[in-house]
Amino acid sequence: MEHLDHDHLQRAAKDHLWMHFTRHGQYEHADVPVMVRGEGAYLYDSHGRRYLDGLAGLFVSQLGHGRTDLAETAAKQASELAFMPLWSYAHPTAIELAEKVASYAPGDLNRVFFTSGGGEAVETAWKLAKNYFKLVGKPMKHKVISRAIAYHGTTQGALSITGLPLLKQQFEPLVPSTFRVPNTNYYRADQHPGFGGGSLEEFGRWAADQIAVAIEDEGPDTVAAVFLEPVQNAGGCFPPPPSYWQRVREICDEYDVLLVSDEVICAFGRLGHMFGAERFDYQPDMITCAKGLTSGYSPLGAMIAGDKLMEPFLHGTGMFAHGYTFGGHPVSTAVGLKNLQIFEEEKVLEHVRANEGAFRATLERLLDLPIVGDVRGEGYFFGIELVKDKATKESFSAEECERILYGFVSKQLFAEGLYCRADDRGDPVVQLAPPLICDQSHFDEMEQVLRVVLDKASSML
Repeated sequence: MEHLDHDHLQRAAKDHLWMHFTRHGQYEHADVPVMVRGEGAYLYDSHGRRYLDGLAGLFVSQLGHGRTDLAETAAKQASELAFMPLWSYAHPTAIELAEKVASYAPGDLNRVFFTSGGGEAVETAWKLAKNYFKLVGKPMKHKVISRAIAYHGTTQGALSITGLPLLKQQFEPLVPSTFRVPNTNYYRADQHPGFGGGSLEEFGRWAADQIAVAIEDEGPDTVAAVFLEPVQNAGGCFPPPPSYWQRVREICDEYDVLLVSDEVICAFGRLGHMFGAERFDYQPDMITCAKGLTSGYSPLGAMIAGDKLMEPFLHGTGMFAHGYTFGGHPVSTAVGLKNLQIFEEEKVLEHVRANEGAFRATLERLLDLPIVGDVRGEGYFFGIELVKDKATKESFSAEECERILYGFVSKQLFAEGLYCRADDRGDPVVQLAPPLICDQSHFDEMEQVLRVVLDKASSML
């Protein structure tokens, strides 16, 4: 496909394109970065410069860029049946993908409700939780509990569940009835006044127990669901302590509260399994997912529910009065089927599990830098927390975040050929979640760029 020349693209981007989560002021006197091509683990911009895709686009590009087999699948499906909604009608690729996804999902999670993306999947899960409890005679149950600093999406409901105040305040009032509990950031466990200190396992038990406290505080008759990620994204990859998930499951069972595993990032290989629930051995009542389901070759998300949640809708005139025009789009579901077929044929999950230890070890080399406080994560999903003082774990001030994290680290990593995320939702972190096809050569490249940039950043403190 022929594109406009560079100058025209820049002018048109600045005059017409409203980018997402973007400080447009930064492009008043600078070019908008324009990516034109991807191949394997690499992206190429309009100047022909190459970047290692250290974030898999946005935790999406599991199989990497430029896969003609996925592109051809999309083209073939579009020529056969380009569009058909799932409103009282079905089409083959949606049926087949629902069956395939259900076969991977743990336990009795057999019911797949397709959406266009992750935020819509979270909206679907909350609406289903409220609807379900009304139908089974517990109409007061509608509240949701989630964790501090957790991101669950930008739509009004998902944003209400999100635990990032700065992301929410411009859009308030939001949907009421959501409440926050502590996350599992053990590196910062001493900042919780209620936790008296102890081992990682003790911290996990304490953090899980805070969910029971929140349910009691709100009244068990009013709480419908708990939304948690297997590994929390915002704040920089907080893994669950040992037996945390098992305790959360016990609490949800005790209070008849639905456990929603928000796996928009963690599903489809990011943690070396199809689902994070499988990796950490727990049984959710619902899973929300998206991103890696198609490796980004077409937009698609899903809410996967247990049989009991669909039961009230299977008889008579019952209906879950909810849906999306493009949810389960024929092209997207065809691509999803092909994507999962490739996962099996190319042993993608096995590759992640075989290489995750090497990825961790490579990133942990950076712990010799004075600015690197913590390296944490699972699978191909890691966060590097930056600190001002390693001994005291003192974090950056707001001015230092602006000057160093955004003003230098973020821009310089990109200039050095590494696309990833520098973020201060919580404490300042650099996040890495490369395509699942990456190997030691890519890990070394990431570490080398990070070392150069973070070493310079240390001297700016």
